[in-house]
Amino acid sequence: MINTTRKRGMGAFALLGASALVLAGCAAAPEAEAPEETEALDFLPCIVSDAGGWDDKSFNEAAYDGIEEAAGDLGVDFIAVESADENAYGPNVQNLVDQGCDLIVTVGFLLNEATATASAANPDINFAIIDDFVEGDNVKPILFNTVEAAFLAGYAAASYSETGVVGTFGGIPIPPVTIFMDGFVQGVSHYNEVKGTSVQALGWDLDGQTGAFTGGFAPGTEALTTAQGLIDQNADVLLPVGGPIYFSAAEAIRDSGRSIALMGVDKDVFVSDPDIADLLLTSVLKNIAVAVYDVVTAAAGGNFDSSTYVGTLENGGVGLAPFHDFESSVDAELSGEIEALIAAIIAGEIEVTSPASP
Repeated sequence: MINTTRKRGMGAFALLGASALVLAGCAAAPEAEAPEETEALDFLPCIVSDAGGWDDKSFNEAAYDGIEEAAGDLGVDFIAVESADENAYGPNVQNLVDQGCDLIVTVGFLLNEATATASAANPDINFAIIDDFVEGDNVKPILFNTVEAAFLAGYAAASYSETGVVGTFGGIPIPPVTIFMDGFVQGVSHYNEVKGTSVQALGWDLDGQTGAFTGGFAPGTEALTTAQGLIDQNADVLLPVGGPIYFSAAEAIRDSGRSIALMGVDKDVFVSDPDIADLLLTSVLKNIAVAVYDVVTAAAGGNFDSSTYVGTLENGGVGLAPFHDFESSVDAELSGEIEALIAAIIAGEIEVTSPASP
């Protein structure tokens, strides 16, 4: 368990102490009225990760960022519990219930059962779940139509590829993962239609809804082998979908000695993980931090509601990160084409769908 408290008050205390020392040397210092004390907010927000952990540099970390910022702005403590594996989900959620949390954010599709059980048993506690729907007046689903943003990534990957082969693979075949893969493959196909090319997208069969998966969200042998398999088939752009499995993809790229670009998911991994920034073509963004921040601050103000939030290109809930260091390497027209695609998707002129769309 991590219990994070604000440290902003220390800076104010140090400043007050310095002022007092200055005033002590001035005989004619005027009396200052004591500031009114504001009553501390009685609100305890809490959050529990999936097995990817808080240091995944993407999905869980983004959710943690949101609650950390919200707690800081509210002036309250928060409790964050990290799940070692999926056997910990139920006990970890119950642990937060037992600690008197007012709002519990569960991070990920895999916490559905634990969230449904705890929310039904504790109607006086509010819950929010990311990437899945749980019914209940005290549960707010936070969903993202990521297929739209992943479509842009597939288009960009096809544009950048010099070998004419790109690839994707996932951690576990669950909707929040496959929705990325659906969009990625559709984006490659759209590029081929527009440009008259034949770029291959490996790792995911759009029609059969089957593809390459590591079996979990941990980096390691399976993720390394899967990434290497795509590289061996001449892929020069990789989109690993599943938090920290991209660590192993980056390792495979470096081991290959070839010029291969990596794509991140959830956060702008160029920013969140500078160690592999040189490999990052772009990242498919889910604005998880902002969504969590909004839910926490609303609940703290007594404005919690159970209506489903769906992040889209139109409302800024999903998007594509900048090309950063690759800006000079991509086609000069690509950024403009991406902007045009965004406008066309929002207008409904290009239909981008997935069986996993919320």
